[in-house]
Amino acid sequence: MSRSKRAQPVFICSQCGHESRKWLGQCPDCSAWDTLAEQQQAQVRYGRQQPAAPESLAGGDLAEQARLVTAIAEMDRVLGGGIVPGSMILIGGDPGIGKSTLILQLLAALSREDAKTLYMTGEESARQIKMRARRLGIDNPDIYISTENSVEAIIQLAGEMQPVLLAVDSIQTMFSEEVASAPGSVTQVRESTARLLTLAKTRGLPVLLVGHVTKDGAIAGPRVLEHMVDTVLYFEGDRGQVFRVVRTVKNRFGSTNEIGVFEMKESGLAEVANPSALFLAERPEHVPGSVVLPSIEGTRPILVEVQALVSRSNPGNARRTAIGTDPQRLALLTAVLEKKLGVTLFDHDIFLNVAGGIRIDEPAIDLGVVVALLSSLFEKEVAPTTVVCGEVGLAGEIRAVGQMEQRLQEAWRLGFRTFIMPESSLRASDEQARQGMTCVPVRTVNQLADYLFQG
Repeated sequence: MSRSKRAQPVFICSQCGHESRKWLGQCPDCSAWDTLAEQQQAQVRYGRQQPAAPESLAGGDLAEQARLVTAIAEMDRVLGGGIVPGSMILIGGDPGIGKSTLILQLLAALSREDAKTLYMTGEESARQIKMRARRLGIDNPDIYISTENSVEAIIQLAGEMQPVLLAVDSIQTMFSEEVASAPGSVTQVRESTARLLTLAKTRGLPVLLVGHVTKDGAIAGPRVLEHMVDTVLYFEGDRGQVFRVVRTVKNRFGSTNEIGVFEMKESGLAEVANPSALFLAERPEHVPGSVVLPSIEGTRPILVEVQALVSRSNPGNARRTAIGTDPQRLALLTAVLEKKLGVTLFDHDIFLNVAGGIRIDEPAIDLGVVVALLSSLFEKEVAPTTVVCGEVGLAGEIRAVGQMEQRLQEAWRLGFRTFIMPESSLRASDEQARQGMTCVPVRTVNQLADYLFQG
């Protein structure tokens, strides 16, 4: 007598999507604790399709398909020049930071005569979306809204309407009717994304997904989610500040780590064409602990202010706080200064901040951090027309950084006339780019301290 086979349960990690046949206290893949939850294994069957005919590598038309260029230049920048037909874009960010606002503005920029856009939302009602659109001054009849959560229904609607862009807010609220699990589960997120990806690739329809983020700032759901899509954008910024930064962390059709800068206003997100001037608009002059750094974000040079506050504390209770850069890097540079310059910092509280809410992760920030720390410690200001840039090694040496010509030109354009840089970068930089700028080469932190704070 035959016995019916039941679907075997599987334990899936809510952080990374790792699957296990038994429950484990710690995920063996991402090492997270108490994240494996029991779910029924998805029994999904795909119909056999006619295989696509192979093409020769040497032949064919190599002309790039035209991108969808929006009227939002900052978005076109982070996307590599516009939206590629058939691509899937994932954008994540904290709640309330402006993701839905950006989507509405993007749909309005793409909607035109005989070109419809479709906005699928599983978190808000159509009335809420219309109220936000009215506040933003968007009243476009070619933007269509639906509160459908079923992926199968979304695919059917997209096939009937033929929009130029499909936006899904958010992927964690969508579900497939063929998967026996709740919306938001790892299986549902993965399966829903796979079906929407098939829609995008087979019909050439660009799909924009909105994703929730965890408390650590990563997009919620399995790690495979970011691998499946073509482009991943992160919405950065503090809701208490007016600046918003859209950063590219993955892009199959353009450069990564590109940023777009916006300012949040009552009428929505406004582009910032000159972010350097905006970030330095409120910079205090003739104040110890402040220095300007020319940073490179993607292909764009941006000048930012690095601030440091060094104050005496009780020994053993000193604090190290870094906002806008890696705290571990701050601890490393503090140790280098104590070892190579002989300054005493173990009994001082150190607070570091990159003004404007932007985050800088490139090694070129090292010299800015060192100068800001020494300026605050010695209570000596840095000349307001001076910029610094360079990487600091464990031996106290100052190493070269790339794209120095772009940094020089941006600093000169904004009125800075003295550039403290690594000696090797000065030799490698273009002499024409240095015209009019006083370039000060330094090899070690000792030379740097002697030049800026001697006497």
